Parts: sequence; C-alpha cells; structure tokens
Amino acid sequence: MRWYLCFVLLLGSTPAPALAQQCRLVIHSASAPSTSLPSTNSQSLNSPSTTSVSTSAAPTPTQTPFVPFAYGSTPVRGVNLGGWFVLEPWITPSIFNNTNNNAIIDEYTFGQLQDDQTALGVLQQHWDTWITENDFIAIAAAGLTHVRIPVGYWSVPTNTSVSPYIPGAWPYLQRAVGWARSHGLHTIIDLHGAPGSQNGYDNSGQRTNSPQWALNSTNVNATLAVIQVLASELGPNVDAIELLNEVAGFLGSAWDSAVRQYWQSGYAVVRQAADDNVVVVIGDAFEGVEHEYQIFSTLELSRSEDEHIQFACQDTLPTLAGFAPNNMWTVTGEWSTATTDCATWLNGRGVGARWDGSIGGGTTALGSCEGLTGDWTTFSNDYIAYLRKYWEVQVEVGEAVQGWIYWTWKTESADEWSYQKGLEGGWIPKDPTQRLYPGLCNGTSS
Repeated sequence: MRWYLCFVLLLGSTPAPALAQQCRLVIHSASAPSTSLPSTNSQSLNSPSTTSVSTSAAPTPTQTPFVPFAYGSTPVRGVNLGGWFVLEPWITPSIFNNTNNNAIIDEYTFGQLQDDQTALGVLQQHWDTWITENDFIAIAAAGLTHVRIPVGYWSVPTNTSVSPYIPGAWPYLQRAVGWARSHGLHTIIDLHGAPGSQNGYDNSGQRTNSPQWALNSTNVNATLAVIQVLASELGPNVDAIELLNEVAGFLGSAWDSAVRQYWQSGYAVVRQAADDNVVVVIGDAFEGVEHEYQIFSTLELSRSEDEHIQFACQDTLPTLAGFAPNNMWTVTGEWSTATTDCATWLNGRGVGARWDGSIGGGTTALGSCEGLTGDWTTFSNDYIAYLRKYWEVQVEVGEAVQGWIYWTWKTESADEWSYQKGLEGGWIPKDPTQRLYPGLCNGTSS
C-alpha cells in the first residue's frame, strides 16, 4: 500500500487552517465523532487481567522526549512487524496448523472456534516471543529508522466487548513501543483491523466476502474510539498513528464517502488527544494508484524480471512523485522483494497460488514454486542476485519521495518476504544506503 503523512511535526507555528491544507484535510467541527470517547482509567473488557507482562521497557510520560525525525529531508527507512499483533496465516502458519481446525482462517475464527483460554495461551506465547527486544536491536543495527507496528482494534482497551476476538495484547504493545524508543527507532502505530473488517482480508482480522466497516456508523465510531486511546495513551511515545490500513474504497460510493469522512474525523481525534507533534498517517484506500506489490494478479506475475524493474521506475515512481505538488508527503508503507505469490497461504489459509496454478479457478500456471519461496538456502544464486536488484529499485523509488517501510521483518517459512532473512542471505544489505545496482531508474545501472 501507499500512505501519506500529515506532517504537523515540521510546520511549527503554521496557522491551523494551513495545517489542514498541508494534510489535505479540511477539519470542520462536525467532523468529530458524535459518540463520547472512552477513558482507559477504568477496568476495561479489553484488559488482559490474566496477563502478567514485564513492562520495564515500556515508556512513561517522564521519559526523555523523542529527538524529532527530519521528515522530508531524511528518508524514512523502516520495516513492518507483521503477524505480531494481527495474525496472518502465511506469516505464522504453525499457529493455524496447530489448531487442527481448517475452519480457523484468521484471528476472528481463531477466537470464535476455540476455547478462550486455549486461544489466549497461544496468543500470549506468540506476543511474548514472535518479536523480542533482540529484534529491535537487530533492526536498528541494520540502519533502519522506523518500525511500523500493525495492531487490531480488539487489542486496544476501550471498555467495549470485542468478542470473538481475544484481547490481551495491549501491555505487549506498550512494551514494544518502549523497546523501539530504547534503541533509537521511531514508531508508527498502524490500526490494521477495524470493527466489521475494512476490507474482508485476513490481514484485517476477519476474512469475509462481506466486510461491514463502512456500512455501519457504529463501526466507524468504535474505530474513532480506538484512535482516541492510541493517541492519548501512546501518542507521547510514538512518531505517528496510522488511522486505518487498506480500507476497501473500491467497494462503492458508501465506502468512499465513509473513508473520506473518517480521515477528517480521525485527524480531529488525534489532534484533540495527542500532542501536535504526532504525525497522522492516511492511506489511499486502494483508489487512484497501484498497489506496491506486483504479484496479486496474473498480469503482474506475467512480467519478466526486467519488466518488474521497469514498472517500478516508469509507473510507480512517477505516480508517487505526483503527490508532491499537492503537499502530500509520501512513503511506500508496504512492499517486498517477493516476485511470486508462492508463499504458503499468502492468498488465504487453504488457498493456493496463481504462479503454479494451485489457486484453481482455471488459472494457468506460470511456473513451479520450487526454489522461489521457503528456506532461502534453496534459492539459486541468480534468484538471490535478482532479489537484490528488486530490493534496490524499490528503495530507489521510495527514496525518490519521502521513504519506505518494508513488509515484513520476519516470517516462519517465506524467506523472500523477510527483511531479517534478506540480511542473512545477502539480498538486503546491512547498510540500506549501499548499492550494487545504482541508477536502476535512470538507465545508468548495468
């Protein structure tokens, strides 16, 4: 996806109307949510009362303030911590396999089709071990500046039932923010899943053919309540709050209208609840520009290696650069080095790949998935060399605007998606400024 950053941080004494123009958001008093927003001081149904988490690294209001990041002059170089607080079957297939229930296809059914305590026990182990402080140390050592942490609404305490989701991740999220701060990393909190699902994909928490988020004002107001808690509780210790990931604006005018109003209202909520230095991040809702991944259609998969490079340079880069005249500072918020959809369950648990035709539906296979996914030690030297070139061209595109955030830091069994494994295998450099193929988009690279 692409997302756009409203940089209140750098505008200093700019008058309020100019701030709204800079963010392309015109705030009216009616834009604020009509419902009263909750306090987190009282016991919440979302509170993990059975959870004991060491929060010695968690931030407190008395800690040293962040050193502001020089957005616009220094490129954002970051990585997503995917699959941690929002389960995705392709990132951690073992969690789903271990349920011995093929009907469990997302985090919604993970809570719905299991005993609560069983599900909670698995999740607590996952939250405690999938990403640790050592990962933050490694991310900083790799020369990255930011972590984007996806979180589901069900993990944010709002005094509202989130059943069948299993709450309890909040103290682990607080600890994560503390770890990032301790190791000099700037944090973007990304609301990745909303009530009713904002897109119907498993990465929203619920895989469904009938997402409901935009069709019910109760869902939208509940999402604003979540944003209020994120802004008030985590705002002092993070750089940015992303209002909502990948809203399906393409589903029709009701969705388009709802998300536009939600950006306005969400912006107002953050400004009311947090310091003006907290950046507000909005996405394109799949409207008007291409997705950064070139693998989710047969047309994209059919491109040759050179054509993938050309598309990034000749289509993606100009499109991103086109937002600059509209005061839209732009970061490529998700992209990867994957050139196929071969990763197990990338298209959903129990769903195959277009690349090898296993997705069915009359899809014609383009090739075998062997050697293109899984353990990187099975990758050929030529494939690794291309992964490096593909990484470099997408970084070149991202740094032609305001930066990039790679998806994702780690996976269980799809190394072509893993920044961590890319560092290990050599197709991602330990210094993100290093180039083997400089000038890919200007024709000077060999």
